Amino acid sequence: MSYKLKPLMLGDLEVKVPIIQGGMGVRVSTAPLAAAVAECGGAGTIASVGLPPDTPKNRADVPKSSREHLQKQIRQARELSKGAIGVNIMVALSNYEDLVRTTAKEDADFIISGAGLPISLPEFAEGSDIKLIPLVASARGTELLLKTWKRRYNRFPDAIVVEGPLSGGHVAGYKLKELNAMKDTMADKPLLENAMKDIIALAREYEKDNGVKIPVIAAGGVWGGEDMAKFLKMGAGGVQIGTRFVATTECSVADEFKQAYIDAGKDDIVFIQSPVGMPAKAIKTKFLEDVLRGERKEFICNYQCLRTCNPETVQYCVAKGLIDAAEGDIDNAVVFAGTNVSRVKKIVSVKELMDEIVTDAEKAMEE
Repeated sequence: MSYKLKPLMLGDLEVKVPIIQGGMGVRVSTAPLAAAVAECGGAGTIASVGLPPDTPKNRADVPKSSREHLQKQIRQARELSKGAIGVNIMVALSNYEDLVRTTAKEDADFIISGAGLPISLPEFAEGSDIKLIPLVASARGTELLLKTWKRRYNRFPDAIVVEGPLSGGHVAGYKLKELNAMKDTMADKPLLENAMKDIIALAREYEKDNGVKIPVIAAGGVWGGEDMAKFLKMGAGGVQIGTRFVATTECSVADEFKQAYIDAGKDDIVFIQSPVGMPAKAIKTKFLEDVLRGERKEFICNYQCLRTCNPETVQYCVAKGLIDAAEGDIDNAVVFAGTNVSRVKKIVSVKELMDEIVTDAEKAMEE
């Protein structure tokens, strides 16, 4: 009898295949990708940041445009799938509260929130039964969040995503200097494994003391079924995978973006300081080579989308760089990617990718 993966339970929401597709902005994790993952039994995630306006009229009011386009994305995904659909919302966004309240009113199943500690997330989602999932990097931050949610809201996370430094995009819990110092050895260190052990132990304490269930999800550098099985054996409830879902037919970024993933080698990954206030990991482009040399990229800021960004002093506009990536202007782009991007060799469908990961994970669990 073959081993079957246990579903991921987010409160009373069952995710049949314990894989969460990472919410990758800007305009990477959109409705078609999230819905395709949900249709395969996983949890599909829409990234709320930087969704495109349709008309010049709503470009003038960025918060209103963001709200309307997030609603549109959630509704489109729900039309395509009745499976688990959620939204990733960064704490660092200036319109964070508005996006959380908007998502909580829509037909979405969960919110994943990181890029800052989502201390106020339960307040902004009050009155909704939407599942709340903080994304964290350390046991210290997790304990602070658990204590605060319990004291302020008598609420506990429906799951916790623990993201290690092998992830693409913004890397929490580390300084740029630290990441550059261990760049060549990072993949050989059990950094995520150690964080997972500590946070699983912490979650078990809260489960026992408060009669709740808090599954812990491993993220950042999770490639395939063997990685997934390793974390499930540790006691994880599931895994979150981002980078591999970019190289799928359902991902809506330009072909040039996907080709950049296929062409990337191990030495093409660089760390940069993001206006978000965290270091970030990306594929080296002409744009980033200029940035790393110290060149400031001039830009016009019509709306300060990040609380942590000072348009007068930052070296570049990360939103513009990410939009250029999604649209295929790679020379002028910021192309976020995980450490394992060099392992991407071809474009596949979401179903092919999910089937491969699940088959390999079941085989590894049997062994």
